[in-house]
Amino acid sequence: MSTSTGFDIRRIGGRIGAEIVGVDLSVALDPAIVAEINASLLEHKALVFRGQQLGDAGQLRFASLFGELTTAHPTVPSVDGQPNILSVDGDEGIRANHWHTDVTFVRTPPKVSTLRSIVVPPYGGNTLIANSVAAYQDLPEPLRELADRLWAVHTNDYDYAAPKNDKVAEHRKQFVSHTYRTAHPVVRVHPETGERGLFIGGFAQTIEGLGPSESRDLLRIFQSYVTRPENIVRVAWTPGDLVLFDNRSTQHYAPDDYGDLPRLLHRVTVAGDAPVGIDGTASRALEGGDAGHYTPAAA
Repeated sequence: MSTSTGFDIRRIGGRIGAEIVGVDLSVALDPAIVAEINASLLEHKALVFRGQQLGDAGQLRFASLFGELTTAHPTVPSVDGQPNILSVDGDEGIRANHWHTDVTFVRTPPKVSTLRSIVVPPYGGNTLIANSVAAYQDLPEPLRELADRLWAVHTNDYDYAAPKNDKVAEHRKQFVSHTYRTAHPVVRVHPETGERGLFIGGFAQTIEGLGPSESRDLLRIFQSYVTRPENIVRVAWTPGDLVLFDNRSTQHYAPDDYGDLPRLLHRVTVAGDAPVGIDGTASRALEGGDAGHYTPAAA
């Protein structure tokens, strides 16, 4: 499909994902192009820009077109000299091999995320992205009605598997150096589209008002709809690619299937607002504060 501003949008998944062809992210973009990219993002949830070969400055410039940037992470250090960039380095034990939405353990998770490939393995190392709006729509009516009423507690401090080496142990120590616990609606209303989506993922650990066993069972059921193959697109990286995804309506997963091979991405995230449930109630911080040092969003 061609747009009015001249670039092409090529769907790469039935329910999620499109490749944007004909846009050079290394130059200043016309506001009309930015508006069409944002509209495409809202429709397709995840956009792939192939072979852009941006540096850090280019990635920061592009991400900032969608709003004010967060710092790299609430607890993990940034790239040296780049406070807004998180290094996703497989060699350092940073392997996000669990389904999650970025930084949902704080009250105002990012609006959108950008990932840029710098070093990619010759095999494996893909990123899977799932459409959580389609997952909600797939729920049978009784489960949808139940999910609409539930709230989940998200935290960065939970029972992790034993670290495989010292690098992984050190990264985990940094990750949980400050504990956050936040209550979010299980069903989030998207602030731009009004769509309802399941807002759960790996940081969601318990359901308010239920015990650990019931919480795990319910979250497992809801999560199984997010990760249905129909709702997933797989991005196979090549160096220089950039992926933009809507953190309000997706989850993602990076399979740890590339052994000891190097894999390096840089992540830049755009500040978001507090999720809102179907009754208009906004998320609330339970422990750790609002992470104001991480996100400038005040909503």
